[in-house]
Amino acid sequence: MQDNYIECLELAGKTIQEFRIHRDTGDGTNVEIKLTDGTTFSCSLNIRPDVKASLYKGGVGIPEVLQNYEV
Repeated sequence: MQDNYIECLELAGKTIQEFRIHRDTGDGTNVEIKLTDGTTFSCSLNIRPDVKASLYKGGVGIPEVLQNYEV
């Protein structure tokens, strides 16, 4: 079973010296954590569009959904 998170065990117990969130410039939002031991952890967060579409037959009352599509 695949986990829904990424565990970074190497970061446990380390002390944060600096924490920055860089605004999205098209490549995603970047999180950068500088640690007191001289290492830096970075993570890029990307938002992907979620597309949902429907084919329906309208008329009086609630439309009849003929097909739902999801990408």
